[in-house]
Amino acid sequence: MFCSAVEMFGLLFFVLMAHTAYGDVSYSFPEEMKRGSVIGNIAKDLGLDVNRLASRKARIDTEGNRKRYCDINLNTGELIVADRIDREGLCKERLSCALNFEFVLENPLESHRVVLQIQDINDNTPVFPKDVIKLEISESAVKGARFRVIEARDADVGHNSVQTYILERNLNFVLAVNSKTDGGKYVELVLDKELDREQQKEVTLILTAVDGGTPPRSGTVAIHVTVLDANDNAPVFSQAVYKVSLPENSPLDTVVVTVSATDADEGQNGQVTYEFGHLSEYSKESFSLDHQTGQISVKGPIDFEDESRYEIIVEAKDGYGLSSDAKVVIEITDINDNPPILIIKSLNSPVPENALPGTEVGIINVQDRDSENNGQVRCSIQQNVPFKLVPSIKNYYSLVTTGELDRELLSDYNLTITATDEGSPPLSSTKNLHLTVADVNDNPPVFQEHNYRAHVQENNKPGSSICSVSATDPDWRQNGTVVYSLLSSDVNGAPVSSFLSINGDTGVIHAVRSFDYEQLKSFKVLVLARDNGSPPLSSNVSVSVFISDENDNSPQILYPSPEGNSFMTEMVPKAAQAGSLVSKVISVDADSGQNAWLSYHIIKATDPGLFTIGVHSGEIRTQRDISESDSMKQNLIVSVRDNGQPSLSATCALYLLISDNLAEVPELKDMSHDESSSKLTFYLIIALVSVSTFFLTFIIIILAVRFCRRRKPRLLFDGAVAIPSAYLPPNYAEVEGAGTLRSTYNYDAYLTTGSRTSDFKFVRSYNEGTLTADLTLKKTQSAVDDLEGLDAEMNDSFQVGLAKIFIII
Repeated sequence: MFCSAVEMFGLLFFVLMAHTAYGDVSYSFPEEMKRGSVIGNIAKDLGLDVNRLASRKARIDTEGNRKRYCDINLNTGELIVADRIDREGLCKERLSCALNFEFVLENPLESHRVVLQIQDINDNTPVFPKDVIKLEISESAVKGARFRVIEARDADVGHNSVQTYILERNLNFVLAVNSKTDGGKYVELVLDKELDREQQKEVTLILTAVDGGTPPRSGTVAIHVTVLDANDNAPVFSQAVYKVSLPENSPLDTVVVTVSATDADEGQNGQVTYEFGHLSEYSKESFSLDHQTGQISVKGPIDFEDESRYEIIVEAKDGYGLSSDAKVVIEITDINDNPPILIIKSLNSPVPENALPGTEVGIINVQDRDSENNGQVRCSIQQNVPFKLVPSIKNYYSLVTTGELDRELLSDYNLTITATDEGSPPLSSTKNLHLTVADVNDNPPVFQEHNYRAHVQENNKPGSSICSVSATDPDWRQNGTVVYSLLSSDVNGAPVSSFLSINGDTGVIHAVRSFDYEQLKSFKVLVLARDNGSPPLSSNVSVSVFISDENDNSPQILYPSPEGNSFMTEMVPKAAQAGSLVSKVISVDADSGQNAWLSYHIIKATDPGLFTIGVHSGEIRTQRDISESDSMKQNLIVSVRDNGQPSLSATCALYLLISDNLAEVPELKDMSHDESSSKLTFYLIIALVSVSTFFLTFIIIILAVRFCRRRKPRLLFDGAVAIPSAYLPPNYAEVEGAGTLRSTYNYDAYLTTGSRTSDFKFVRSYNEGTLTADLTLKKTQSAVDDLEGLDAEMNDSFQVGLAKIFIII
């Protein structure tokens, strides 16, 4: 029945929230759902093809070794419960309980964040920490007295936690349930009718805690109240007034009178003790009282001239403070000397540490019952304290400050005041005073260091701590409580709050963003330390943040261009000897330090033993002399690596042509005609065009047709060794590994090599293919591919070159 209720509860409270903007999906469902219960159709919610879930290896991934509480049904796309989900076990007493997973698919790789919001159900009963709560209450407790009771605890949260308490009906107590500031409740027993130990010595109550679930759950506890006997009878003396006669000069310990009182209570409440009531210091010095027997004895000398009559009040008290008194009248003729008496009339403690000199902090009264000179009293205070006694009105002294106080140096003073009469011999008495100095916010926070330096690695995680500052304030409590903050400033045009944050209590500085060494290498901020005094005092310190470089930038090749749509071809003389400089790879790295130390390596070459590269310079040189057997075309793949950990790299390709001049290239042999021949050809063409328009038109049509069919690329050459941004001719290839060029491969149009004029020549190709080993003439597939590929890339440059030719014409 309970599981069915849980399932119904899950259906009623099921909520789906899909955040398509971020690719996340969230589900809300109750705890304790059965294994296999459907949470939601994640495929439908994410707009995925259910039929492709299996082929894309759809799965739920968890972090680390966390248990997987849900799974995906690959046939239906439904998200189902895979294991028991107990909200109390997962999230304890937190109000919000969420589980985060990743829904991963492959081909292509795709990831979605899945958030499962676990809703609480009422599956826990309120429990009291003890089976029996014991209370001891005196029968003298008045109506309305409150007695705190330990509350019950419920593992559920929100409305399912403890909501009400019920007290079993009884004659003496009612229940008061109060709310705490945090939303909890606390329980008090309120005495509604006074207790009477003589009628009932013990009271047993039953307290029930009820939660707010549906149906509600409850827990009970027994409260055992022990009624203590009340002191409701005071001691009674045997007579109200005791009158005795005592001769003068009675010896010490002479028994004057014995008083007696009885108490009707029992136990400690019936035990009577005696003490003097209102009695002068002189009387105290003269007589003593036995607290247990009530016997009054002579304690000191008795002199009639000083005092002829004593009226002493004796109090009889029981164990819980009820008392009665009786008067003892002692007729004597004795006079006794008395020492001075110091009485503190007022004392202003603590004293503010900023009190001005002369501030009155106390009033002291001095009394001496002697007469004449024996009653004249002087008061003094010990040396080396910032206080003094100033005589005021008769028998009164003012205690005032004499200098500045500093709580941070000395926060307490124990003063000894001595009062001495002028009798012979003089008598004196002392009084000890304890004064404390109150704190004033007179000290600003002081940092432990004059400045701080923080080092943080670039690409750090936002929120990570980078350093900690600490300031101390010798003041007390809130005056010495330090709060940290960042002073407003700009770093690279942005507020400092977008770079750093600081914990106001601990002084730990956190990075708000991830830093990039290449954009920002260091910056400085000011940290303010302020106390909570009134007014507050503050100080600041400079924090320099240095960002350490990380190897997060690959080398960038400046020459030759690493892009695939451009070839860099360089000429290498045939007579080049070992160690000759052929070319140089130029690269840079945005990192610094060893992360920017670059090394160069040839990772692939047409002839591995022909060229070498400087590891640190990037210079490409010949390892040996070039021989006739070396291939005319040499391709090099160069890798540039930095010295970071791990190392990053980039590659580029170089294309080298072993030749003394371009005229040796078979495709360019006909370009060796002299300039005069080129000019003559130019004039002949003009003449032919002038003579026969029809013939010229016919020639143009034929050339256009052949151009459209053959689509051969045009090359624009210069007489220099390097040919930047140009491709090698598509028919520039070796035949049968001999390393030579076929003389029958020509170009449709080109400029004369090394010519400084604008002469040009059209040359037809007499052979469309290559001769194979069996001397059969046919077109190779590689030649066709080269033609098609190069045509698309060279078309723009060819059109520009051709346009320039016709402009010159």
